[in-house]
Amino acid sequence: MQGIISNFRMGRHIPHHYQMIVKPSEADNLEAAKKLIGKKVVWKSPAGKELSGKITKEHGRNGFVRVQFDTGMPGQAIGTKVEIV
Repeated sequence: MQGIISNFRMGRHIPHHYQMIVKPSEADNLEAAKKLIGKKVVWKSPAGKELSGKITKEHGRNGFVRVQFDTGMPGQAIGTKVEIV
């Protein structure tokens, strides 16, 4: 399954660079997003480096999920595709 990174998880004053908000292709409501918790997410950079993370929680009621990555994510990742395994 694939997904698209929509944004960093934002705090009141700063973004959290280790956490991203992702829209999975097959999740369109809260119940479908809850089923994805615990799955692995892989993002491939343009240079070929792979950064991995894990779905930790749902985000909102439209099927978005919160992904905790092992390392900080670059801003260029916003709008790109990820692979959900």
